[in-house]
Amino acid sequence: MATPRSDELRAVAQRVADALPADEVAVTGSVSRGVADDVSDIELLVVVAEPRTLDECFRLAAAAGLTGLDTWGDPATPTRRVSGYLDGVPIETIWWHRALAEEQVAAPTQATGDALVHALPLKTGGLLAEWQRRLAVVPEDVAAARIEEAAQRWGGFTPAGLLTIVRPGDRLQLTEWLVDAATRVLAIVYALNRSWQPTSKRLAARLAALPVKPERAAERIEEALAEPDPRRALRILTQLQLDAVRLAPSGPNVDRARRWLAEALDVLA
Repeated sequence: MATPRSDELRAVAQRVADALPADEVAVTGSVSRGVADDVSDIELLVVVAEPRTLDECFRLAAAAGLTGLDTWGDPATPTRRVSGYLDGVPIETIWWHRALAEEQVAAPTQATGDALVHALPLKTGGLLAEWQRRLAVVPEDVAAARIEEAAQRWGGFTPAGLLTIVRPGDRLQLTEWLVDAATRVLAIVYALNRSWQPTSKRLAARLAALPVKPERAAERIEEALAEPDPRRALRILTQLQLDAVRLAPSGPNVDRARRWLAEALDVLA
């Protein structure tokens, strides 16, 4: 069941969609997943027939009732981004033209794949349903490549080198390693489940729905990041990394990572 806030924000999103001259308008993010709360915003994908300039997107957003308009991201890309407010609700809109949308679906990023698979149509000619059919499962070769890419960093130097990041007073260095390692673990887990990798928000709930994962993955990531003892934090996450690659299919980087992480645990013991 969707949260009451999700229903409220979806109604606001529908008002915007109804006012936009677009082929497709879909709501994504926490509203589309039904988990929006009091700090959630509205994220909209707007697909128009032909390319629009940023100024044109601003004008169309203003005509739909949005105020306090602004933009973010690289303006040199063909994607247009316009943010604003409607009745005090923050709204972010992503604008694609039809040809660009097809390019994005043909070669999606992890974030794009996840957003589209969980999007809800507010105005549609059937494109979103077709995209969701095509993106329902991450292709096997893409998932395998994702796993190998994620495991690539875990090896190639002596495991004793990890001791250099647990020196007293070097917490930033340790935190950078922990965040990177946790992100790579998640990349492996989502790839194992042939799912597009979402953001790390609401991680425990998202991982709970996946059948293949290390035990207590979300909780162990949280524990490692909150652990005040540097060496113990590193051991917690290194064990999680090893558990993740043990679930993965064999490959050059995965096989090396299994050996290296096991040795790293001995070093940290």
